[in-house]
Amino acid sequence: MDRQWAVVGIVVAGLALGAAALTWVAPDSAVEISRPAPNFRAVDLATRDTVSLEDYRGSVTLVNIWATWCLPCREEMPSMQTLYDSLSTRGFRIAAISIDEGSPEDVTAFARKLGLTFDILHDRSGTVQRLYQTTGVPESFLLDRRGRLVKRVIGAHDWSSPANVGTVERLLRQPEE
Repeated sequence: MDRQWAVVGIVVAGLALGAAALTWVAPDSAVEISRPAPNFRAVDLATRDTVSLEDYRGSVTLVNIWATWCLPCREEMPSMQTLYDSLSTRGFRIAAISIDEGSPEDVTAFARKLGLTFDILHDRSGTVQRLYQTTGVPESFLLDRRGRLVKRVIGAHDWSSPANVGTVERLLRQPEE
């Protein structure tokens, strides 16, 4: 009987330690609609400077987490470029964060091949995936001028569709406050 209680005690202690560990390693807050998006840090491949979400404050921003080996990412990028071309002069920006573990030059070559002119960022560590609680790539987060999450999309998406253009235009009309 004492041995049985010892096993129960060990199991309960293990569960408590596991719960404590999950609390310790879990992100600070959930990534939810209407909440501020997590601040990330990544390398801007055009300038080699480290940038963060704070650098996009005041702009309507599409944060796109992607990889060069991802076929759905490749399919989605032209529609992102179309949206960027039509609205970038009005304050719309794209922070496309590659999670490739390979060289920055490979990521830059990929972007050049597709003719991408929006910001191509690189996070080899994968920290952005943890911060944004992604399930895979591509995964996109549309933010208003204050950095609050307005829309989250898992998988490839047609960003140049009339509905998406209308959503971004509506966000561009809203004051920063």
